[in-house]
Amino acid sequence: MMKIGVLVSGGGTNLQAIIDKVHGKTGEIAVVIANNPDAYGLVRAQKAGIATAVVVEQDCGSPEAFNQKMMAVLKAHDVELVVLAGFMRILTPAFVRAYPNRIVNIHPALIPSFCGEGFYGMHVHQAVYDYGVKVSGPTVHFVSEEADAGPIIAQRTVALDDSDKPEAIQKKVLVLEHELLPWVVEQICLGHVHVDGRRVAIDCK
Repeated sequence: MMKIGVLVSGGGTNLQAIIDKVHGKTGEIAVVIANNPDAYGLVRAQKAGIATAVVVEQDCGSPEAFNQKMMAVLKAHDVELVVLAGFMRILTPAFVRAYPNRIVNIHPALIPSFCGEGFYGMHVHQAVYDYGVKVSGPTVHFVSEEADAGPIIAQRTVALDDSDKPEAIQKKVLVLEHELLPWVVEQICLGHVHVDGRRVAIDCK
């Protein structure tokens, strides 16, 4: 099975979805790394018997040292695929280059809309609400050196009601995140995902 490393910053609900649907089936989560020692994602991993590590940026002296320490943890666990599941830090170019088309992120909007610097968490859903769009949904993409700019792997959409406030939009999108991210991870583990420049094909039946 492909060995997976998951990076989290908070509650880890997307991590839980991967644990439930992928871990021990089509892939193995070898380690979960958190940049926040209080991240509940660590508890989820420990309950599933998965190794954990905490790497705090402020303790490392620089973003480069922070990223290097995370990379060392991933290497120690023979990780082949890195999944960002609510990880609230930007990876350095050196990290991205170490895992070409092997770092997956989920973004809570339909890239290329509402993405890039400053668009994370509830800021995304507030922007979606303010603009008045009629559909939203998550995007799973490969990570490049530019934020939210890597090749798109898969997207899902959900209709928004005129009465939906940002919190309601977040809940609707999160349901799809919990379906889409583990499905994409599974397809990568099975060798079904193929990248040609910016175009990504998934050949599952």
